[in-house]
Amino acid sequence: MESNQDIRLKPYLSRTGAWAYSLGTSIGWGSLVITSSTYLSHAGPLGSVLGMVIGTVIMLVISRSYHYLMHRYPDAGGAYSYTGNAFGYDYGFLTAWFLVLTYFSVLWANATSLPLFARYFIGDMFRFGKLYTVFDYDIYLGEILLSVGAVALFSLLCLTARRVAAWLMIGTAAVYSAGILLCFGAAIFGIDTGMEPLFRPEGNEIAQMVKIACISTWAFIGFENISHFTEEFAFPVKKSLSVLRIAVLSSALLYVCITLLSVTAYPPQYASWFEYIGDLNSLSGIEALPAFYAARHYLGDAGVGVLMASLLALILSSLIGNITALSRLLFALARDRLIPGRLAALNRFGVPWKTVILIAAVSFAAFFLGRSAIGWIVDVTTLGATLVYGFVAAAAYKIAKNSGDKTMRRFGLVGMVIMIAFGLYLLVPTLFLESSLEKESYFFFVVWSILGLIFFRIVLKREKSSRFGHTMIVWVALLSLTLFVSLVWMNQTMIDASASAMNNVLGYYETLYPSSGGSAIIAQEYDRLKSVDIFTLSMVVSSFVLSISLLLINYSVMSRRARKSEAELGEVKTVTFTDPLTGVKSKHAYVELEQELNNRIEHGDAERFAVVVCDLNGLKFVNDSFGHAAGDRYLCEGARRLCDTFRHSPVFRTGGDEFFVILRDHDYDHREELHRLLCESCKGVSPGEGVVIASGIAAFIPSKDNSVAAVCERADALMYQNKKALKGARC
Repeated sequence: MESNQDIRLKPYLSRTGAWAYSLGTSIGWGSLVITSSTYLSHAGPLGSVLGMVIGTVIMLVISRSYHYLMHRYPDAGGAYSYTGNAFGYDYGFLTAWFLVLTYFSVLWANATSLPLFARYFIGDMFRFGKLYTVFDYDIYLGEILLSVGAVALFSLLCLTARRVAAWLMIGTAAVYSAGILLCFGAAIFGIDTGMEPLFRPEGNEIAQMVKIACISTWAFIGFENISHFTEEFAFPVKKSLSVLRIAVLSSALLYVCITLLSVTAYPPQYASWFEYIGDLNSLSGIEALPAFYAARHYLGDAGVGVLMASLLALILSSLIGNITALSRLLFALARDRLIPGRLAALNRFGVPWKTVILIAAVSFAAFFLGRSAIGWIVDVTTLGATLVYGFVAAAAYKIAKNSGDKTMRRFGLVGMVIMIAFGLYLLVPTLFLESSLEKESYFFFVVWSILGLIFFRIVLKREKSSRFGHTMIVWVALLSLTLFVSLVWMNQTMIDASASAMNNVLGYYETLYPSSGGSAIIAQEYDRLKSVDIFTLSMVVSSFVLSISLLLINYSVMSRRARKSEAELGEVKTVTFTDPLTGVKSKHAYVELEQELNNRIEHGDAERFAVVVCDLNGLKFVNDSFGHAAGDRYLCEGARRLCDTFRHSPVFRTGGDEFFVILRDHDYDHREELHRLLCESCKGVSPGEGVVIASGIAAFIPSKDNSVAAVCERADALMYQNKKALKGARC
């Protein structure tokens, strides 16, 4: 029976296509419609641009980590694969859990933006069949059908024509890039108003820039989606760094152009762009969309048409990009059996078709939640992306540290520190006297975290290879984070409730006593209550962080003590299970593991494993020519080479110059690549020049092998073929 790990995606994607996917997934509906009402209202034009520049530099740092890991692990799965390889499957699961929500929510946001597009530019033709109202948003059957139809259409495209989808991504990138740049150019050369104030009038200017830099992770979410396509690159992976950099810079340029375009013109009844932006909720039509109003101001109806085409192209590219990226992520999870392995099946077009259908089905159900709920879920992606990018930077740091790559180690460390700082900013809003996210977004984060713990329990129950559950600290950290965010949500809810109560009291009091001046007293009391809330939460948070820190420290001490006790109790056993010369495991240890695996095979619950049979060529020649001390060094060097190659697997010395390696988990998943590296290191080398290891590898096949010996027999035969080839190569 074929292992899921043997299923590989086929190359097809060009560098231009990869750039279009990276750019098209990182910008969408929000870039033209929401940017003006968020960035500008928080920091003004100059604060927004400077904050975006800072965010761009940070994303370039993160892209360096992505490139480093893409080159090292060219598999589907992106951050899930990298984190799993660096820290273990538990961390990989946690990363994947938040990455799935990130891609799903952005997909839903853009699919449900199509009805809004219709409302703005076509009318109410899809507002029929009202079903209900949820979170103050009216749900119409016609609008749901429009979103469902769009996802179904592009899911079909992704299923049957991935090359056509790539060309469509390139085409839409050209449309929205040209449209935005054209309108921005017309505004800059024809501007007849100033952009003052350059910052938001209230608040510290530095704080405004920092806020934009922090939330700019939301603006770039999706630039990394090509990390899921690495298996499908039709160009060398080492060239992906330029693709990522250009995509990040392109996204930043378009965001800056849209932001500045939005303040170059405003209706005559407003004295400044600040008054205009602050009153958007009371406007409708083109006037409610600052970028479109400015385009009409400078280019007339043609400008509106250009931006309409750009906006539609942005929505379509985001749908295609997120469906494709999410399908590859789910494919990687299915291939590793975190979700049912049958979802990893490929159709005749080389596409994981079952994951695409799953994405469409889940999306159809999500559309019934309404735009308000989906908006709050999208806000969670700011926190989720910060967590994912932090894990990617940490993975790059760890792997670079182990590899001795000092430059990449620095990039990883910088990225990790920045993401921790961003996470604190998003999670502790009261430190900055204002909420970074809506309180509902904190609530959805808590719900998603709890669902993750439940799903992880299901994974533990289903999987038989014991890959998960070895890193308790990651789950303690997630539980702590969930409780912490719950406190933040509770505090924000209480602050909003207090504000609402104060406003109600104020309205009633001013109705009874219009000239009493009571509003000032009530405002003063509200500020006092808010200060008490801030102080209380700060104390609770400090106590919570201290308690969790002590818990983790105590856990670390207890773990070290337990390992020490096990080492002392197993000291005698270790001597018999370790080869005294090479330091690898002994033949006695191999016999015990073989018996354990045979028992599992007999009971039908054997995990995936492979056996590498190795023989050190020329040991007799080294002994005869240079002495037995040299022969011993030759054996030790050979053992070290095997341990360096198969870092996650036990190496056994089973005879004089014979070694066995049992591959599981990470090394099993990458067995062919690792074995190839071992073979290549021995080509053209003679025993007098270096270590020559003849080797053969075979994987356990449940329907064929009834014992470990059967697997070893195949590997042994391949080893002898390799031995002959090595001898022939030196002739």
